[in-house]
Amino acid sequence: MSALARWCFRHRLLVVGIWAAVLVALAVPYATLGTHYSDEFSLPGLESSKAQARLQASEPQQSGDSDQIVVHVRRDGSIRDAAVRQKVTSMLDRVAALPSVTSVTSMYGPTGAPRISKDGRTAYATVTFDAQAERIPAADVTRVIDTARAARDADLQVELGGQAISLAAEGKAQGTEAIGLVAAGIILFVAFGSLLGMLLPLLVAIAALGAGLLAVGLTSHVMTLGTDAPTVAALIGLGVGIDYALFIVTRHRTGLRNGLTPEEAAVRALNTSGRAVVFAGLTVVTALLGLLVLRIGPLTGMGISAATAVLATVIAAVTLLPALLGLFGGRLLNRRQRRAVATRNAGTVHPGTVHPPLNTPTARPRGRWAERVERHRTLFTLAALLVVTVLSLPALSLRLGTSDAGNDPKGTTTRAAYDLLAQGFGAGSNGPLVLVAQLGAPSDAPALDRLVSAVRSTPGVASATAGPVTAATGLSVIDVVPTGAPQDEATSALITHLREDVVPAAELGSGLTVYVGGTTAASGDLADLLAGKLPLFLGVIVGLGCLLLMVAFRSVLVPLTAAVMNLLASAAAFGVVVAVFQWGWGSELLGLGKAGPVEAELPVIMLAILFGLSMDYQVFLVSRMHEEWEQTRDNHRAIRIGQAETGRLINAAALIMICVFTAFVLGGERVIAEYGVGLAAAVAIDAFVLRTVLVPSLMHLLGRANWWLPAWLERILPRVSIEGAPTRESVPVSARTVRAERTAAPHLTGVATAESRPPVVPPPSRPEPPLRQDSTPGAPKSVAVAYLWWFFLGLFGMHHFYLGRTGRGLLYLCTLGICGLGWLADALTLPRQVRSANARIVRQDIAPRADATVAPALDDHVH
Repeated sequence: MSALARWCFRHRLLVVGIWAAVLVALAVPYATLGTHYSDEFSLPGLESSKAQARLQASEPQQSGDSDQIVVHVRRDGSIRDAAVRQKVTSMLDRVAALPSVTSVTSMYGPTGAPRISKDGRTAYATVTFDAQAERIPAADVTRVIDTARAARDADLQVELGGQAISLAAEGKAQGTEAIGLVAAGIILFVAFGSLLGMLLPLLVAIAALGAGLLAVGLTSHVMTLGTDAPTVAALIGLGVGIDYALFIVTRHRTGLRNGLTPEEAAVRALNTSGRAVVFAGLTVVTALLGLLVLRIGPLTGMGISAATAVLATVIAAVTLLPALLGLFGGRLLNRRQRRAVATRNAGTVHPGTVHPPLNTPTARPRGRWAERVERHRTLFTLAALLVVTVLSLPALSLRLGTSDAGNDPKGTTTRAAYDLLAQGFGAGSNGPLVLVAQLGAPSDAPALDRLVSAVRSTPGVASATAGPVTAATGLSVIDVVPTGAPQDEATSALITHLREDVVPAAELGSGLTVYVGGTTAASGDLADLLAGKLPLFLGVIVGLGCLLLMVAFRSVLVPLTAAVMNLLASAAAFGVVVAVFQWGWGSELLGLGKAGPVEAELPVIMLAILFGLSMDYQVFLVSRMHEEWEQTRDNHRAIRIGQAETGRLINAAALIMICVFTAFVLGGERVIAEYGVGLAAAVAIDAFVLRTVLVPSLMHLLGRANWWLPAWLERILPRVSIEGAPTRESVPVSARTVRAERTAAPHLTGVATAESRPPVVPPPSRPEPPLRQDSTPGAPKSVAVAYLWWFFLGLFGMHHFYLGRTGRGLLYLCTLGICGLGWLADALTLPRQVRSANARIVRQDIAPRADATVAPALDDHVH
């Protein structure tokens, strides 16, 4: 990492030029081709998908999206009044002539009586488009909305509802990313006290996000990506992009304050915090790509989109950021800090004087808090667990589903149409079920009649209307209106009852085949499918996350503790989401509509994102603890130092993410707002409760067991250092000061940190103790173990890390195994690579023994 950092620093203009060229190269085809996002997907094998496929194959004109134009007479009068009828009919005729509209079924037609409410004041017409909602041009849908609403007056209310109308309304929502950027800038300015220090993380995050979103937009032409994919990618990419740059810039500024040149400070920052950023980014990408195991199109696309954005932020952090550090030089410090550094470098302070730490005001409070956590570890553990438990309780009533127009904010046309239909025709009219009946022969007509009669007499059914049997296809469509709303549990129970009892009884002894479909049934099928696959997905991302942390920290308990913390943060976040959106605590105040079920895909996507983000904080916290543990072998000291030195940084990073995620809540889109609220709550809980209180408390209770690893596992794990190469600290002038600091008791008023240690001068003659040697570097590598690493994590270069080829491992890490081709080629060459690695190990083992044999002989010759 140091070589890459030094090259980017020295060739900073070239690196900035390369990034500008990449952005232009992505922007030109993006502007030319545009995007091709689509929410269309199928769930093969599910009954609702079979119903839609049969309907589309047999009756293409009925497979297009159907939306409603709802009219309501405000004052005394009726839809049947001549003036109202003339006005509405004229409007419907104009809508029928618009592009993308196949037909308009009027409430005044021969079969229009059921479309008029009993009181005669509310009615609706059905607009059938020539394609599914996501394939209809937005401009055509907007024309339908404008044409219909042009008929409104003081006495006539006209509203529109349906999936195409909802998508067009969502397209008008304003982006709120700028709000998150402004809030993040304020936090960065307060943290750094420097305008350039504030701008640098924002510039890197914006450049990375631009490259990521342009790549995602172009990818939409190659694979199916949902309309929410770029928004979720921006949500994650912007948050982690600022945070990753923040971690590196903070380490760089620390080096500048300690008197390093800008180049050396940048190299050290990239070789320490940069490694942690790469590893943290790897965990996020791994968690997001875990969505691929679900094999559900929209979720796969969302995972790939978000992973692309995160990968772009990691690449920008280790290439563009050091180049910008070179451009800004020492100006990242404010004037007061630059004067202090210049004074020290000028030697105006007498040698041997202990200099006051530059960041004492921030180090001491964190140090006192770390000591307080150590002293009262049991109490803090119980208190943190109590807070998380209380926040998690609402998650026990989590109900998955799909939001509909009833959850739209008040004042929108879709919400008004939903409410009018519910008042005039009953709650179930907003989510009718569609029974697609396929007759095997004309003789199956009596069975179809028995089915319609049985459905009408089923409890929970308000009405059932069968369409005529198409002679060419033998297909009949039965519209079933439940008595309950689409999101009611009773409606879900009705769907199950129809599929398991009513339909099989009607099909018995005939050639009739019936599928229960419709939007409401499809939503329930998706929720059931995701709930069934959730354990597999959870096992994959937890297992991979634990494996990565085990490789990084050479410990069993650290990754297990991290996994438990992630699950606790996820449970608490789900509890907050349930309280706000399912129970409706504040959803109307936020402009997000009334209470309703949580989106079916939210748990798996949030789990993927949360496991990645939580691993970020775990890596940054524990990496500093692990670094201190490697040097001192003092568990309590390592935890104190790690918590004191990273606590402020983690909290600042968390505040930035909370601001970014909260900004997306203000956009008015309920689905995105659920992600924003859930992720903001999870980050707040993770940073301010788990990483600040629970993790250090538990690690104090566990003692030295935190760093235990079985010998057999030590031998087969690849070696990945996320703290960088060990650097030798110079010995302070007063060795007594160091010994006193190293043995400081927990009752002292502060914790000495790496940033607040006094300036040091090299010792005159005392030799340095050797660094701790690894006990197993000479163990031969196994072909079987190498293939295991290649199979499970080969795209991230883990088999190269296992073989000691760090450079190639980092290359695979940043390029996903050179986009998979290198990974595939390694399947054939891996045995040869293992033999080469073992030969290298033998040479390394022979060289020290040869030196040890030659040295005594030379000494004898000299004497």
